Amino acid sequence: MPGFRQMTVSKSTRTTLLAIAWPIFVEQALRMAIGTVDTFMVSHVSDDAVAALGVAHQLIIFFLIVFNFIVIGASVVLTHHLGASDYKGAEAITHNAIAVNTWIGLASSVFVVAFTDPLLRMMQLPDELMPHARPFLLLMGGTLFLESIGMSIGAVLRAHKHTKDAMYVAFGQNVLNVIGNCVLLYGLFGAPKMGVMGVALSGVASRIVAAGALWVLLKWRTGMALRIADFFRVHKGSVGRILKIGLPAAGENLCYWLAFMLVTTFVARMGADSLAVQSYTLTLQRMVMIFSFAIGLGTEILIGHLIGAGRFEDAYEELLRSVRKGLVLAAVAIGLVVLASPWLIGMFTQKESIIAACVVLLRISLLLEPGRVFNVVIIASLRATGDVKFPLQMAIFSMWLVWVFLAWFLGLHLGWGLPGIWLAMTADEWVRGLLMYRRWKGRRWMEHARHSHAHVATPAAAPAE
Repeated sequence: MPGFRQMTVSKSTRTTLLAIAWPIFVEQALRMAIGTVDTFMVSHVSDDAVAALGVAHQLIIFFLIVFNFIVIGASVVLTHHLGASDYKGAEAITHNAIAVNTWIGLASSVFVVAFTDPLLRMMQLPDELMPHARPFLLLMGGTLFLESIGMSIGAVLRAHKHTKDAMYVAFGQNVLNVIGNCVLLYGLFGAPKMGVMGVALSGVASRIVAAGALWVLLKWRTGMALRIADFFRVHKGSVGRILKIGLPAAGENLCYWLAFMLVTTFVARMGADSLAVQSYTLTLQRMVMIFSFAIGLGTEILIGHLIGAGRFEDAYEELLRSVRKGLVLAAVAIGLVVLASPWLIGMFTQKESIIAACVVLLRISLLLEPGRVFNVVIIASLRATGDVKFPLQMAIFSMWLVWVFLAWFLGLHLGWGLPGIWLAMTADEWVRGLLMYRRWKGRRWMEHARHSHAHVATPAAAPAE
């Protein structure tokens, strides 16, 4: 595949971290905006419709996390092959990743369609909200396979450093989603007012277009084309390598969300206002988190290429530069949010006590967000070297013994309330962050990097199949 080889090499020699990271930031912000826009527009229909949409969205998000098992692992393994200029091996990993995630997506779609009502009842959805949630989940859940395909192709494009492509597709998907919502939700241009069903149809249409665009971009950017037979030729060894990275990474994410859910029950015991304060504060913090995520994923891509090429010292220095850049960006971003926080929170509520409480938590976040940078960026880099078990072990230790315990002790036992919860979260981020930094500086990941590099075939080697 000469075209594929030439394109990849010429790009890799001049791509910088910020060139990779800023499109990832925009893409993730746009993807976050889809759910926010849907909720905002449905809020003009009824509060019941918003509640039903929120519950159905939680089920969709669960399946997206499942798809990430393959996406995360494939991205790392693919960068190793590309870094070693093993394009045949990269093609095999791409075929296997897309095929496996397609089958997982199809199985998920069938499962959701078959068990729509039981799933919604499991989420304790009241009967009166079922007419809103059922059609939405049937349509959005029934087309989950499109999301699994799109996520896989997006990861492949990012591994090739074509991060702008996924950004453009996300932008187009947002535009189509908003237009579809306006037409089908509000009945523009003579269309019927379809409520939540209209939002679902709009979402499905934008998904179809996005998946199709990504498929075309895959062929255009890499020269790779999938045949029907490729979906039935899954190589056990390739999938095993993908899951070796993907499962621990997904386990770490799962550990975080379980801890977060438990801590949220502590907040719920403090009352409805406390839950509102947490919700508003996290809404503003998420935009800052995306900075860290974009720098982390961009660094993972660069370091994966360097590990594949056997350039371990360059990888070591690349991470240190990325952490410095991430710290500056996160500090500036959270600083601006804190300065504007009274006005920003005032867009959601006029209750002075809630605004004041949010400002306090955001000020604590001036310390929290830099700690998060260490975790997000260094953990992504450790994952790129193949060192995946250590972050998971530290997540289990710190999230439950530091974050959850201190959240209970400071927030509930000592009665510090939400500031106690936020201080516990800050302690967890810094404990894990410093442990990750020590791991990197101590070069304990080198053994894993050498092992990962040894698994990558040379260009003259046999295909990975």
